[in-house]
Amino acid sequence: MKIAIMGAMVEEITPLLQRFGTYETREFANNKFYTLKYKNLDVVVAYSKIGKVNAALTASILINKFGAQKLLFSGVAGAVSDELHIGELIAASGLVQHDLDITAFGHPHGFVPEGKVLIKSDERLLSIAKDTANSLGLSLKEGVIATGDQFICEASKKEWIKKTFDASAIEMEGAGVAFVCDALGVPFFILRAISDAADAKAGFDFDEFLQSSSKISADFIISMLERLERS
Repeated sequence: MKIAIMGAMVEEITPLLQRFGTYETREFANNKFYTLKYKNLDVVVAYSKIGKVNAALTASILINKFGAQKLLFSGVAGAVSDELHIGELIAASGLVQHDLDITAFGHPHGFVPEGKVLIKSDERLLSIAKDTANSLGLSLKEGVIATGDQFICEASKKEWIKKTFDASAIEMEGAGVAFVCDALGVPFFILRAISDAADAKAGFDFDEFLQSSSKISADFIISMLERLERS
């Protein structure tokens, strides 16, 4: 089985590469892809760079060029729900695009014709994640993650996203990955560690907690690989 692991930034995949230790580096489409063997799994790791377009491009390459059969995303996000705090983990039950707006034509926010507002995550991978959390004694929240090409640090915008999409967290890549995987029939799982509260302090919190939150998320993904390998 070939598993792809994605992050948005180099800081989000560095803990993974450090844990794996040995890998080969391939360059394609102005990006780097790291291939390796983890027990009986073939793994390819990549960071997309920030934003939905980069995320969709990288996910497409991982699937079509590297043959990924499942895709796991490891990274950080801002909290929208008051129940999420810095360092905590959230698994996306589904993903939406909060900045997609053709409401002038009578459609709801996040919708385009022949598309979906919400793309649901793979149920089996969500189940494996829950089992992983239980085995590690960790709390894993589950909720809708909203994606947009904006770094949100305004309370009014945060509340609008929360109310409009019933979202728990916000970031800048997940829905791009979800769209590609859904279209190509590849099971996907998006895991985020909370790095900030998407408020006026978001920039400061993000820089301070990026590395620690990325490590939390990466360690969890490695534990998920263990269960995928056994299954």
